[in-house]
Amino acid sequence: MPSAIVVAEPGGPDVLTLQTVDRPVPGPGQLLVRVAAAGVNFIETYQRSGAYAVELPFTPGAEAAGTVEEIGEGAAGFAPGDRIAFAEGRATYAEFAVVDADKALPVPDGVDLETAAALPLQGMTAHYLINSTFQVQPDHTVLLHAGAGGVGLLLIQLLKSKGARVITTVSTREKEDLARRAGADKVLRYDGFAEATRTLTDGTGVDVVFDGVGRSTFEKSLRSLRIRGTLVVYGAASGAVPPFDVQRLNSGGSLFVTRPTLAHYLLTPEERRWRSEELFGAVAAGHLDVRIGARYPLADAARAHEDLQARRTTGKVLLIP
Repeated sequence: MPSAIVVAEPGGPDVLTLQTVDRPVPGPGQLLVRVAAAGVNFIETYQRSGAYAVELPFTPGAEAAGTVEEIGEGAAGFAPGDRIAFAEGRATYAEFAVVDADKALPVPDGVDLETAAALPLQGMTAHYLINSTFQVQPDHTVLLHAGAGGVGLLLIQLLKSKGARVITTVSTREKEDLARRAGADKVLRYDGFAEATRTLTDGTGVDVVFDGVGRSTFEKSLRSLRIRGTLVVYGAASGAVPPFDVQRLNSGGSLFVTRPTLAHYLLTPEERRWRSEELFGAVAAGHLDVRIGARYPLADAARAHEDLQARRTTGKVLLIP
């Protein structure tokens, strides 16, 4: 029988236990996938800890890549043996997982399955942030936080491909080197980043801030913006942003703030394919580098969560069944 990580009660990483489970059965319109690699993301740490309510017991994970093992009734467009990836599955910390066929992303030749597993969630997040939430243009100056993280490294590369000027923040010299190699024009530490950003823009401020850190950077991110600039808060690695007085946006220069989420930018199969095909195409062509910062055996899911939450990882974290 196959194995999967199961959480019986909320708690620390130690509640992630490897158990023998029944092999999933694909329902109508679904695909059964033999998982080659599963992505580890911050949302799973929130679900595991109880910060986000989930029905227990549960197997974490929504992102993976692998080969189609079985086709559910009415699932069109795929055949056993096809290589696919997805960010909208469920229970992917496992040897087998199911996904709706209309949410499966074909993996093109030239892209291995581990790379494919590392790209969907963070890659499509980066794609919607700069193409849809805020349409970045070549004359824009952008500030993004956590430039050596999985989303950050992809954002830097995609922003530079658009011709934007990229300023980013990191916490260590190693992460600074990674951000520079990805193409960042200027790399800052978090201390004093708002003042440094003002200096780098001759007092004007940046056009947009992409902030996946949240609580600890929010106020300084606002102070980094130009008049009518936009703050895009897409994550909360340091905690949720507390309530604030909207008058702050007026005094800061008629600012804009938005809190998007990936699901609202994957509303149709056409939108999903647009984002994934551009990303996979860039990887296959050698124009986009996907950094896999750490790989853990499935049984070591607890260690993967510990390292992710302690900021000991860069790029993407994967579990390998």
